[in-house]
Amino acid sequence: MKQLIAGLLLGLFVTLGAVQADTSLTAFTFKSEAEEQHFKSLISDLRCLVCQNQTLLDSDAELAHDLRSEVFDLMREGKNDKEVIAFLVARYGDFVLYNPPFKPSTYLLWFGPFVLLAIAALVLFRALRRRAKITDPEFTEEQRRQLDGILGNDADTDQRP
Repeated sequence: MKQLIAGLLLGLFVTLGAVQADTSLTAFTFKSEAEEQHFKSLISDLRCLVCQNQTLLDSDAELAHDLRSEVFDLMREGKNDKEVIAFLVARYGDFVLYNPPFKPSTYLLWFGPFVLLAIAALVLFRALRRRAKITDPEFTEEQRRQLDGILGNDADTDQRP
């Protein structure tokens, strides 16, 4: 019975591995080495929409496999790189590009970090400036005598060491 279960589990893993391998780069048949390199170059400029910090070339997400297949199909249809990228941008927006274009809709993306850095520097500068203006309160001679009286210090005698 244990052998039967082990055999079924092994069969399941082999089947799942075959499905995984089917969606990897080995699933594509390229006409030449140059075409394969061109494909890899193109998908390395596109972002995985699930992983976000990986290119389509590096990602193992299911959506990345689908997008690689889509790019491969578009290449086979004779589309050039600009047409493939335009198709993906029309479908998923500029976020699919690893290096988004510089245009009004992406200004926040390009300038946002610098604006936040400038705001943080301004807040820090103002906080340090405020701190420098704050001084320790100085007591008048009358206030010192009152304080000594409250604390029980004799003003006539020297303070204890």
